[in-house]
Order: sequence, then C-alpha cells, then structure tokens
Amino acid sequence: MVEAATDFHKRVKRINKQHARLSHGYVSVVGKDGLIIAKPRRKSGGFPLRIIALMILVFFGFKVLLISQLGPQGYAERVQLLQSGTSVEQAGAYLLKADPISSALADGIRKLTL
Repeated sequence: MVEAATDFHKRVKRINKQHARLSHGYVSVVGKDGLIIAKPRRKSGGFPLRIIALMILVFFGFKVLLISQLGPQGYAERVQLLQSGTSVEQAGAYLLKADPISSALADGIRKLTL
C-alpha cells in the first residue's frame, strides 16, 4: 500500500510540474499516432540579435543610399558639417563617415541609375 501511495505522489508531482510548464503557454502538436499533445511553448532567446543585425543593415543601406544620391563630395560636405556640431552630431558624423564598402556599393547603385 505504501508503494502505491509513493507512486501516486510521484505521478501527481509530475502532472503538477507539467501543468506549471503548460500554464506559460503551449502549442498543440499532432503525434505520429494522430494523438494531439500539448507541448510547452519554447522560450524565445534572451538578446534580440536578429533585430540588432537588421537595424545595422538598414543603417548601412541608408548610408549607401545617401552617398549614391548626394555623390561622394556632397556627402563628405554634409558629414563635415556634422563634425563641427555638438557632441551628438560629432558621434553621428563618426558613424556616417564614408567607408570603402559603402562607397563601392553607392558607386554601383549610381552606375545602375544612370
């Protein structure tokens, strides 16, 4: 009788643990045998690397577009104007200064649009 009680308590503990995991969200999955099983929803990653990478890509795309539209000299003049401003503008000028990759991509875009 004691063994039955310990088995029962183990099952109750396991069921409560599963219920606690499912209470944070679950996904219904159909198994190979056709049985619908509720599985706990996986936690999303901690640090959003994909979003940060996308923001950096958009920033460089914007910089390439500006260089291609304003031309290298016009763009350099605008960045020089930013360098003579406040500390925030100077930081922006540092990030926006033309690098070889951005200049090459802008040159390629400029050749395509002509």
